[in-house]
Amino acid sequence: MAARRPALDEATLIGRYFARPLPARRGVILGIGDDAAVTRLPAGHDLVTATDAIFAGVHYPRGTPPRAIGHRCLAVNLSDLAAMGATPLWASLALSLPRARAAWLREFAAGFFALARAAGIVLIGGDTVRGPEGATVTVQGRLRRGTAITRSGARPGDGIWVTGHPGDAVAGRLLLARRGGSRALRQRFLYPQPRLREGAALAGVASAMMDISDGLHADLGKLMCASACGADFDADRLPLSRQLLAAVGIEAAREMALSGGDDYELLFTVPAGREAQLARLTRRWALPVTRIGTVRRRAGLRWRLDGAAFRFRDRTFRHF
Repeated sequence: MAARRPALDEATLIGRYFARPLPARRGVILGIGDDAAVTRLPAGHDLVTATDAIFAGVHYPRGTPPRAIGHRCLAVNLSDLAAMGATPLWASLALSLPRARAAWLREFAAGFFALARAAGIVLIGGDTVRGPEGATVTVQGRLRRGTAITRSGARPGDGIWVTGHPGDAVAGRLLLARRGGSRALRQRFLYPQPRLREGAALAGVASAMMDISDGLHADLGKLMCASACGADFDADRLPLSRQLLAAVGIEAAREMALSGGDDYELLFTVPAGREAQLARLTRRWALPVTRIGTVRRRAGLRWRLDGAAFRFRDRTFRHF
């Protein structure tokens, strides 16, 4: 009878899958291996910090490939840095698992570090615990002092813009359950792409910005509330992808775009005087940027379709 392979202890797990050499000149004085990390911020910069948790059965279906989970837990946090116009620096990871399996950890780490390399962020610490499957990531980034793009800067008359194709991600999640359909849509859910370059480029152009995580309609409400404004929107301007339209049809596609969530696209406002600058900037981008509405003084969101009031079923997921 073959001897039973010993379980991974915490030190071995961290050393084998997550301790990596740190690049020079990244401001890390002390990283993984001590009680806490020590970092240094360049002069003249502000520190931006974001934390998000994802758990099996809540944020992604059970059985999701571990490589996608590793990518996703970092991506949703990097998207918050993108929404502030920040450049990523450091990350910490708290990983919860019912049991430590080498194959799962290897794939999870591969997904996490592939995105970390692409984004230029380094892992400097964290924790591992036995518990429900999930990951909590904290990311930190930098930006020039006083240049953060917040949710509160929109003003009446500003145009409202969105990157990419909202609605694709929630359709991709539904297709995972059915084990079929468009691979492109499934990938949009499994491997969201944080818009880091675009977010940084919008500094000095966008008056307000956030990322879309809870659904376009719900997040528009948050942006307008923070700016003490309202807005008018054209539902026929929603940038619906051809894959989404082919999968569910135009009516369901509109509902998914408005209340689906998990898109991690950028939602931002631009004053009329900066629209020419935005046009020059976005000509170089590889993703669509679409104006969907206009900020107005009176509170509330008004959607129109073909000139008439447009109403839809708001199926936005809410934790509480």
